[in-house]
Amino acid sequence: MKSEVIVDVRPKEIAIALLEDKRLVEFQQETRAVHFSVGNIYLAKVKRLSPGMNACFANVGYEHDAFLHYTDLGKNFYRVQEFLKDLGQKKEKKFPSYLKTNELEKEGSIANVLQKGDEVLVQIAKEPISTKGPRLTCDISFAGRNVVLIPFSKGVHVSTKIKNNARRATLKTLISKLLPQGFGIIVRTAAEEASTKDLYTEIETLHANWNAMVKKIRSLKQKQNAPALPQLVFEESSRTVSLLRDLYDESYENIYVNDADTFREVQNYLSVIAPTKTDVVKRYTGKVPIFDNFGVSKQVKSSLDRVVTYKGGAYLVIEHTEAMHVVDVNSGNRTKKAEDQETNAFDTNLGAAEELARQLRLRDMGGIIVVDFIDMQEEEHRQKLYEQMVEAMKGDRARHKILPLSKFGLMQITRQRVRPAQDVSVEEACPTCGGTGKTRPAILFTDMLESKVKQLTEELNYKRLRLHVHPYVAAYLTKGLAPLSLKWQFKYKARIRVVADQMMSYLQYEFRDADGEEIDMHTAMDN
Repeated sequence: MKSEVIVDVRPKEIAIALLEDKRLVEFQQETRAVHFSVGNIYLAKVKRLSPGMNACFANVGYEHDAFLHYTDLGKNFYRVQEFLKDLGQKKEKKFPSYLKTNELEKEGSIANVLQKGDEVLVQIAKEPISTKGPRLTCDISFAGRNVVLIPFSKGVHVSTKIKNNARRATLKTLISKLLPQGFGIIVRTAAEEASTKDLYTEIETLHANWNAMVKKIRSLKQKQNAPALPQLVFEESSRTVSLLRDLYDESYENIYVNDADTFREVQNYLSVIAPTKTDVVKRYTGKVPIFDNFGVSKQVKSSLDRVVTYKGGAYLVIEHTEAMHVVDVNSGNRTKKAEDQETNAFDTNLGAAEELARQLRLRDMGGIIVVDFIDMQEEEHRQKLYEQMVEAMKGDRARHKILPLSKFGLMQITRQRVRPAQDVSVEEACPTCGGTGKTRPAILFTDMLESKVKQLTEELNYKRLRLHVHPYVAAYLTKGLAPLSLKWQFKYKARIRVVADQMMSYLQYEFRDADGEEIDMHTAMDN
């Protein structure tokens, strides 16, 4: 299987697509103004207690307060609190000595442990979802590709997915020798193929991240006028690097990036985790938008809609609610080659299981998923469908559990939810009214574009422009012996390149400068 990662860095957002044999299987998109937050560590204060839920709430800079349950305090909670109290004092204890502090009991009341206004070191475990704030943990950890470094702990714990007993023993012995005092380590599945040098480098990097965080907290505490909490004391890697850390394997043939800074960032990361594979990172400089060039745009629009068609005309209807996701399987206009309804239903359901497994990864759907398959009477078919679903989801990295079909033909799936499901709008604004319900002469659209070109070239002195428009509009502007775009170049003495962008709606447009940065007309005029 050929695997490729496509990274599209746009002025306002970044999107990452994973292709397997040119087929889109994972997609992540977020605005560049919002930082990837899972893994970020904050120094915060308890805002209020909720004894009824045995939890408390803290402000870490989100619209809604973050939630911290007693069970998420972690067994090392007292050690962390003692460490925070000592940090910045003239005589700080040696770090391994904190292991002598008692562990937090597994069961207890948060009211006996924390009070309003207490200072806590927290890490984001889940991003805000809908009206809920982030979920926090005090069980601090630093995750790498091969290992997870856990301060205030000890011992080496090897992933149960590593089945080779000899390799498990070797990893445990090796990492025990590399482990800094006062730290424990979880060995991830990827470490099975890692070299000693790779493991050593990663542990050193994670330990350096811990030291940098401690230095920042110490600096905050030693200031005479301590800044108000919350304070971000450790920020996870960029979204691109974070995704690659979990996704990357040796089988990747190419990682294409269309942005120079992100390209260098990914190269630097791979030079640490896989020095021999840095050449798979390639800078994309083509004139066609990167997602259009690799066929991602079309797949996004066809795969992330409410209705998803798969083989033979059958389709899935995917609905999202506050509590769960509901999927309905329909045979559609599928050609019925089989002899009876039972066999047709079985064949349609098998295809649905394969497509559903892809959709769960693609949309990053989590929580409870209820699937209404087409009714089947034979127990053998029902069992085979369950086995097919289990097999199809083997490649899913998120923790999940699948239950056999109920007597009503429903299958229940639970899947780890760390961040909100991907909600990508694939509908385009009405080409006639632009979504306003009022029509305007479409022929005036090119006149409006020309007025923008005139403004940018004559008033703001731009000599090179890139105009991103829908492919139909691009064709109108560039085709013929004397295209409009060429006339504009001569008329306004500027180089104007029209880019056909499949991610644009019919009458949407963007002007960008020579460096690919979007030009905000209002800001530009103000300056």
